[in-house]
Amino acid sequence: MNELTPEEAHVIVDKGTERPFSGKYYEHYAPGIYVCRRCEEPLYRSEDKFRSGCGWPSFDDEIPGKVKRVPDPDGRRIEIVCSNCGAHLGHVFTGEMFTIKNTRHCVNSLSMKFISRSEDDS
Repeated sequence: MNELTPEEAHVIVDKGTERPFSGKYYEHYAPGIYVCRRCEEPLYRSEDKFRSGCGWPSFDDEIPGKVKRVPDPDGRRIEIVCSNCGAHLGHVFTGEMFTIKNTRHCVNSLSMKFISRSEDDS
């Protein structure tokens, strides 16, 4: 497990949320993969990322088996966590019609680390 900064721990461990439009990966569209900041498990492919305008990185699909969905205690939203280490990623929403897949994973940049395709291929 990677050591987390206090800000990362607030999001990943305490299930906090970074400020909208402030995350490192909000407007980031380079080819590669996004991995869990805590355990480095691959979570999302860059080709599944899209512009939603919501203020956080948005993906309409995850790498199969890598993201677990957990209902929030109040039942109003579905939390998404890393299936390997349980790190809080954000929430998933359906029915918004942003993409053909009709799914939006709204993910905190602090929950992820990006590995560019050129680094990935080396």
